[in-house]
Amino acid sequence: MIAPILKGLLLGLILSISIGPVIFAILKQSLTNGHKAGYVFVAGVSISDIVLLFICNFFTSFFVMALSHKAFIAMLGAGFLLVMSVYTLFFKKIVFSEGELNKEKILRKRDLFKIFIAGFFMNILNPSVFLFWFAWTAAISASAAETNSPLIYRILVFGTCLLFVLFSDLLKVALAGRLRPKLTIQNMIIINRISGIIILLFSAALFYGALHY
Repeated sequence: MIAPILKGLLLGLILSISIGPVIFAILKQSLTNGHKAGYVFVAGVSISDIVLLFICNFFTSFFVMALSHKAFIAMLGAGFLLVMSVYTLFFKKIVFSEGELNKEKILRKRDLFKIFIAGFFMNILNPSVFLFWFAWTAAISASAAETNSPLIYRILVFGTCLLFVLFSDLLKVALAGRLRPKLTIQNMIIINRISGIIILLFSAALFYGALHY
């Protein structure tokens, strides 16, 4: 079945190139904390996508109920991003020496867990991601209903999509890692501030959108 695979690739392409706070967070984690942190953050994002897809496909009534509270969800997501941006801009300090910037940061299990949770919630509390999966699940389900194997059709579409997005996120981590040897303390400070400002802007956009739901 080529059609569902092509739809999955298209869907994955749309999701992977969409500009949001997650893509900047992936790059920042990879640059500041190394490949392992970037991969763990991506894992958190991927698991949240799977959770949303599961809800969309098997708990439609719950999802519709959650969708009716999208203003609250938007406020919650905006608050989460606001806290992250404030911490990044005003409290997080760059403590690496010039020599340490070219080395992978040693992370404890609890550090990796925190990074995983940050990736999970940054993605799952983003209403645009929530609505994205809801809209496409409805559309793909309608197309699948016209085939002889609706379940297989949906598995192929969403499986291909998730694999494509995961591959693109892992590629972002790998490409970001190539920049590490060129980093300086001053560049790290600039990256930190830009990341904080970008997350703050997305937080403001979510707050504004929540007020108009």
